[in-house]
Amino acid sequence: MSTVAVSEDILRWALDRSGQTIEDVLPGFPRLRDWISGEKQPTLHQLEGFARTTHTPLGFLFLPKPPEERMPIPHFRTADRERPHRPSAELLDTIHTMQLRQAWMRDDVKDQGQEPLPFVRSARVGDPPEAVAKKMRQLLGFEENWAKGEKTWTDALRRLREAIEEARILVQLNGIVGNSTHRKLDPAEFRGFVLVDDYAPLVFVNNSDGKAAQMFTLAHELAHVFFGSSAAFDLRQLMPAQDKTEHACNQVAAEFLVSETLLRKAWPTVKDDDEPFQAIARQFKVSEIVAARRALDLGLIDRKAFFEFYETYRAIERRKSDEAPGGGDFYLNQNLRVGTRFGAAVVRAVKEGRLAYTEAYRMTGLYGKTFERFAAPLIVRGA
Repeated sequence: MSTVAVSEDILRWALDRSGQTIEDVLPGFPRLRDWISGEKQPTLHQLEGFARTTHTPLGFLFLPKPPEERMPIPHFRTADRERPHRPSAELLDTIHTMQLRQAWMRDDVKDQGQEPLPFVRSARVGDPPEAVAKKMRQLLGFEENWAKGEKTWTDALRRLREAIEEARILVQLNGIVGNSTHRKLDPAEFRGFVLVDDYAPLVFVNNSDGKAAQMFTLAHELAHVFFGSSAAFDLRQLMPAQDKTEHACNQVAAEFLVSETLLRKAWPTVKDDDEPFQAIARQFKVSEIVAARRALDLGLIDRKAFFEFYETYRAIERRKSDEAPGGGDFYLNQNLRVGTRFGAAVVRAVKEGRLAYTEAYRMTGLYGKTFERFAAPLIVRGA
C-alpha cells in the first residue's frame, strides 16, 4: 500500500494546533510515533483520518514546514503582554464558517434587490459616545431607557438580540465549533467578533461566556458595525484593548446600555444600598457586572471596588454554570447557533429552488431530517 511523506514538524504542529498530545490521539493512530521519527510513513487514508482528528486542513499536512496562520480580522486582546498569540483552530474555523455564511447572505440580499445598509460605517471614532448610542437606539426602535419595561435582564438580552436581527444584522451565538461538543470556544481567547459588510454585517457571540457579559458584548459589536470595523476581542473584565476603536466601542456600548444622565440621577438613591449594583441592574435591566462596569466608567466607584466585585460575581456565575444541567433543547440551540435571520433566509432559498439542499446542509451544519426539523417552524412563521 502506498504511503505519503509527512515532516515531523508538520505532525507536531498539527497536534499542538488542535490542543492535543501524542498520547491523546495514539489510540487511533498507534504508529504515530513511528511517523514522527520517520521510521514509518502513513497511508493517504491514515493521513486523512489524522487531519480530521486534529481539525487540520489536509493540504497543510503536505507542506514542508508549518504555515503561519493569520487571523482574517484584527484580534484585540485586553492585556496581551505575553508572547505573541496564535489563534486557536477553534477560533479560525468559526470565523471561516461565519465568513462563508456572510458571503452567501450578501449575495442573497443583493439578488433580492436590497440596498446597502445606511448605518454601516455611519459613525467615526471621535464622535460623542452619546450621539452614536442614540443612533444605535434609533436603528433598533429603542428609547433611552429601553430595557426598563422588561421583566429581567435576560429578557432584555433576548429583545436586544432580536432587534439587531430585525435590523438586517446576522446574529450568531455558539459556544462550540458548529455542533462539535468536544470543540469548545474559549471565552478567555475571545468573547465575540464582528464581520462588517454593507449588505450583511455579522456579529458572533461566544456562548461559552457567562450570560451576564453577553449584553455588553452585543452592544460592543453593534458599535463596531456603526464604526465599520471588523474585529475579534476578548474584553477581559469588560475592559477594551489599547486601541482607539476598541475604546470608542466600549464607551458607546456602555452609554447604549446605561445612559450616563439616567445613572447619575439614580446613583444617590442606590449608592448606600447593601447591593447597589443589583439596584442599578434592576432599574436598567442589565446584569450586575455591566452595572458595576458603568459605575466605574463614570467614576462613581474606584477600580479596586469594581475588580473585587467582578471576580466575586464571576466565581458565583461559574459555580451556577457548573451546577446547571447541560445540553438543552438541540433545536432551540440551533436558532442561536445558526441565527434566526440566516436560517430563515436559507430555508426560504431552498423552498424557492434557489439553493440546493446539499449547500443548505453545508452552510448550516444540519443534515437530512435534522435540517427539516429545524426548518419546519421557520416555514410555519413564513420564512
